[in-house]
Amino acid sequence: MKLRITTYNIHKGVSSFGARPRIHALKQAINAMQSDVLFLQEVQGRHDLHALKHATDWPELSQQDFLAGDSHQCAYGMNAVYDHGHHGNALLSCFPILSSRNQNISDHKYESRGILHCVVRAPEAEVHCFVIHLGLFAGSRKRQTAALIEAVSASAESGAPIIIAGDFNDWGNRLSEELRDTLGVTEVFDANLSRRGFGTYLRQLSGRGTKIQPARTFPAAMPFLQLDRIYVRGFKVESAEVLHGAMWGKLSDHAPIVANLQLK
Repeated sequence: MKLRITTYNIHKGVSSFGARPRIHALKQAINAMQSDVLFLQEVQGRHDLHALKHATDWPELSQQDFLAGDSHQCAYGMNAVYDHGHHGNALLSCFPILSSRNQNISDHKYESRGILHCVVRAPEAEVHCFVIHLGLFAGSRKRQTAALIEAVSASAESGAPIIIAGDFNDWGNRLSEELRDTLGVTEVFDANLSRRGFGTYLRQLSGRGTKIQPARTFPAAMPFLQLDRIYVRGFKVESAEVLHGAMWGKLSDHAPIVANLQLK
């Protein structure tokens, strides 16, 4: 069984400057990816002010339903709630979503964060999918990672295929080792040594081993920070790439990661 998956922080469907609607262009870009399962962050479930101001460019449907269209099912985890709307994480799947649960992991009152856990019935297995968007502060991320590990361990039986994807805000790459050690996951760029450059070659020659780092995804037009991740268990990673450049820089401040997986 092969799966094509995407993780993408869509910046609430508006431009980084001026908050101009980008949701229709985002839908075209997402459709062009032809992904089976999409892990989306900063999805605007409702925004009355944008809907009023941009009546012709703002869909009547929630963003998760609009982006899912007729080709995917969707599940939504509402995290941040305010007078004129709310936003959160979403999972879009071309396979049936058997169950979904959103867990509040907010660490303080200034940031609303959650874990959206869905079980997807893929052709050869039920896959546990976790959509995550961690906080901006290191202490919060550490505690939220502990909550993620607990949630995965409690809900996905040992050996079950899992995919954890989202915006980890972990620019120092301090969380990957704990996730690998406790959950037995790998990040989709772990084995892609051809992308590591001459520095990796020198480390291997010196016997120090490979310095494993995620891909750079932020800002989208010219990424230099490693914020977005896809961790998998029970899958072989056939390929993984970051989609970045001028076009992607206009759609969101984050670049999407697309990966092709093969069930082990």
